Amino acid sequence: MTVAARPGFSDSPHPVATASAEHVWQLSAARIAELVRAGEMSALEVVEAHIARIEDVNPHLNAVVVKRYDAARSEAREIDRRRLAGEALPPLAGVPVTIKDCIDVAALPSTFGLPSRANSIAAADEMHVARLRQAGAIVLGKTNVAQLLIYAESDNPLYGRTVNPWNPERTCGGSSGGEGAIIAAGGAPMGLGTDIGGSVRYPATFCGIAGLKPTAGRCPDYAGLNLPLGQREIASQVGVLARTVDDLALGMRIIDPGPGGSLGPVLPLGDINAVDVAKLRIGVYADDGVMDSSPAVRRAVREAASALQAVGAGIIEWTPPRLPEAYHLAMAIFTADGGALLKEMLGRDPAHRTVKTLRAVVGRSRATLSLLAVLLRSTGQRALLRNIAALGNTRTVDYWRLCDRLLRYRLDFAAAMAAAPGGGLDCILGPACALPAFPHGATTELGTAGVNTLLYNVLGYPAGVVPVTRVRAGEETERPPSRDIVEKMARICELNSAGLPVGVQIAAAPWQEHVALAAMRAVEVAARRSEDFPHSSKLPT
Repeated sequence: MTVAARPGFSDSPHPVATASAEHVWQLSAARIAELVRAGEMSALEVVEAHIARIEDVNPHLNAVVVKRYDAARSEAREIDRRRLAGEALPPLAGVPVTIKDCIDVAALPSTFGLPSRANSIAAADEMHVARLRQAGAIVLGKTNVAQLLIYAESDNPLYGRTVNPWNPERTCGGSSGGEGAIIAAGGAPMGLGTDIGGSVRYPATFCGIAGLKPTAGRCPDYAGLNLPLGQREIASQVGVLARTVDDLALGMRIIDPGPGGSLGPVLPLGDINAVDVAKLRIGVYADDGVMDSSPAVRRAVREAASALQAVGAGIIEWTPPRLPEAYHLAMAIFTADGGALLKEMLGRDPAHRTVKTLRAVVGRSRATLSLLAVLLRSTGQRALLRNIAALGNTRTVDYWRLCDRLLRYRLDFAAAMAAAPGGGLDCILGPACALPAFPHGATTELGTAGVNTLLYNVLGYPAGVVPVTRVRAGEETERPPSRDIVEKMARICELNSAGLPVGVQIAAAPWQEHVALAAMRAVEVAARRSEDFPHSSKLPT
């Protein structure tokens, strides 16, 4: 889309939005920055257009929960003043962004969905937010989360529920779900989330946008209430969400701290444009061995593989090693304190239903868990039995053993990538989630719906989601009826899912974000040619 200089655009220090700005919200962050630098649009005009879009869609979505409009307008006017004065503008000058609730923005609350923290005002910007703002980005507001960032659904007792922009009966994902929803709906072209088990990537696939979790250690998440607090074996990272892969790459260049210092990344961020996708070898799988993928998810993986093969990449059918073990390790490590910190952080705050269920289970004794396992086995609840098996490792020695198993798993995984038929793998392509967006409340039963996103938190690898398609009528489900509660909910999730977005996930070796992004961009270019691609202009709202 091209936006040319328009009649009625004022070159005064305080230009106003014009009627022709009505589709500004569909532009990418890179395009907005280009137009503002060229003087073809004012920063204020861009900000006003996105504020208008938020005010139009947010009453239906409940995605933006704290607004920062007056400060945003003031910052936009300052950018316009600098441009008119002939000053050089930073790379994101005039680009509106939104920020996940848990990431500090000066003078705004960071609540984690806890009513007791409604007035917990941040004194300063978190370091990744500071980098965005130093680059000229303008924060419009903060977005909704899952309570204490648990589960792939953004709902909490303080701000309520955020809905999916494609279907209000479905979740937008979590815990960065407000980000996913408002970016998909055009309220901002780019934003920040955090990810310890898929919290950037679930909203991306559920809402039909792109998202990237960087290598563990590149953009560490130091928010003070992330669960499990202080646990660093599987560490949360700050990631970028956007509507295009190029905007992900742009956002990562801005927030990446660069090498240096004891807390900095080991290697610098590579250049997406320096990657020859035709030379990549990509391992492909469609089912993770924990939950069978839906028909549309398997089709999305096939289409993405075909797109990469069409540009010359080598595609290898490949089964990642012992994926159920990766799932077990993540669940066991996250619950190694028996839920003590969860209970402490909740305090007297009301707990969301999913959090309440978790709190009731994770602190049980091994004897109680053993009895529960017998009951689950006798009633055919295989999926819940798998979850129970990960609990109860609450002694210090248990935790050390889990850490050792985690190290061994990472070594074995890297060896399996290197030993792939015909040579080592550069990337892995697979599902982002086994299912399309869940119905509200289904996260209690479905949890993570497999290990697809969790896998790359366990490994510490960079992993991104790119939208590919939408569920077609007639391909919703092949899952048979079951008495297993999790499988039953998975089938309910698949039924009536036509029209929902589906993305795929592409991961690369540590510090190779640019390689994953390049493969993602090749998939995106091909997918955008399809009528099924989830363009924001096709949103029902």
